[in-house]
Amino acid sequence: MSGAAVELRMFTRADGSFLTSWIAGPVELMTWAGPTFTWPLDKLQIAAYAAESMTRRRRSWMGVNSRTGQVVGHASVRMNADGAAGRLGRVLIAPEARGCGMGAAMLTHVLAVSFGSLGLERVELGVFSHNDSAVRLYERLGFQVERVLPDVEQVEGQSWSALQMCLAKQDWAPLPGHHDGSGTTP
Repeated sequence: MSGAAVELRMFTRADGSFLTSWIAGPVELMTWAGPTFTWPLDKLQIAAYAAESMTRRRRSWMGVNSRTGQVVGHASVRMNADGAAGRLGRVLIAPEARGCGMGAAMLTHVLAVSFGSLGLERVELGVFSHNDSAVRLYERLGFQVERVLPDVEQVEGQSWSALQMCLAKQDWAPLPGHHDGSGTTP
């Protein structure tokens, strides 16, 4: 659905219930956040993540469908020490909102904030190579693969490779039919 309407609001500890309800098991947790968290994702881990999200080094948001008010996603950007680049991560779309353009709309806003009020010149990310829908979305947004890291994780007996992707500010433009993020909460 082109032109899905999503607004951003800051992630809080109370939003942990959305994340835990959207992550069904250890494979989904690894897909979402790599080895950062352990299964089961619990209140203690959520509290630490929410606290980190309140620092100058990380911004984390919930995506809200502006037509229905329903929370539809989550994303985070961790700024590098020099403040010129950031790392997009922990992108998650509610299962019932997948395939509807909500991810594209939410990430368009996240990138607008990243390149706008956060002042980043470059946004990087890592994504597991088998996560086809995420890779396609990132490519549509303008991200390009910089390198492939083979066999970075072993999950249920399978080797997972990761793609390291990046997008420079001068190469970014909002997707057609999506707003550029004006009116978002930085």
